[in-house]
Amino acid sequence: GRRMGTLAWLGMASLCLGAAWAVPAKERRKVEKPKSDLTLYENLDLDNYDLTLDNYREILDLSNYEELYDYGDLAPKIEVGTLAPRPKDPEILPNLGATAEPPKLQLPTTTGRIPPAPIPVQGLPSCLLCLCIGTSVYCDDADLEHIPPLPPDTTYLYARFNRIGAVRAGDFRTSKKLKRIDLSSNSISWADVDAFRLLPSLQELILPENRLTALPELPLSIVRLDARLNRIPSAGLRPEAFRDLKQLQFLHLSDNQLDFIPAPLPESLRSLHLQNNNIQTMHEDTFCDSQDHGQIRRALEDIRLDGNPINLSLFPDAYFCLPRLPTGRF
Repeated sequence: GRRMGTLAWLGMASLCLGAAWAVPAKERRKVEKPKSDLTLYENLDLDNYDLTLDNYREILDLSNYEELYDYGDLAPKIEVGTLAPRPKDPEILPNLGATAEPPKLQLPTTTGRIPPAPIPVQGLPSCLLCLCIGTSVYCDDADLEHIPPLPPDTTYLYARFNRIGAVRAGDFRTSKKLKRIDLSSNSISWADVDAFRLLPSLQELILPENRLTALPELPLSIVRLDARLNRIPSAGLRPEAFRDLKQLQFLHLSDNQLDFIPAPLPESLRSLHLQNNNIQTMHEDTFCDSQDHGQIRRALEDIRLDGNPINLSLFPDAYFCLPRLPTGRF
């Protein structure tokens, strides 16, 4: 009886051990799988999330990728392991054969750069040499030796403080809309007789501080002529040069070499500056018509003859039509 009891106890012990060994495989999956899920998200730092090809294996466990993410019909099944990691050294890339290599491009370097063909400065369009704003062209202090080609719609040209030596007849051939030309402080010693005459809209011609010895013919539209500080003698003016200029209001020829006042002067004239010349005498009809004692020239209020050797008190009948006496020595 005792032997049978021992055998029965051994049999029960064997059944318990067998049951204990049969369960762990299934139960182990139920316990360990959540642990794997928690480990995946514990390693993923959402505050400093930076997924790159270099650290994706450390952040994501691709061993159970298909169990964690099932896209179903939304995307084709991804087979893990088909994407090769990025090589760290480009020299270890596999050689795919000469036919598969893309053409090699030679990047330009500073030593191998080919400069563009040089363009002469005087041949550049004016808006590359100068500043063009609207219809105005500013060429001040641009080291110019000639008038640059201008856009056809140019109305105002400023080319001061350059080295322009002459004004040719064709310099403004295509610039018929010019209203003002300012060539102050150049080296202009000569201007073609037709350089300005054919400009129908020209109102202001500014030529001070040059080397002119003669004045070119002016258009009938001129309102202001400023040729101060040149070398113009009376012989450098055409006879009756200003008589037909019915729009002329300002005639400034101070600091030249004039010997007499350039009469007759148009009735439109308002300001006449002839100071610092060599004027020694004047005719009684220079300003007023000696035959018309009722004449009054109200516009001509500014006459400067100071700095000349002339004694204005010797010609009292020359000013009767003027609203005020000239400035000068009496």
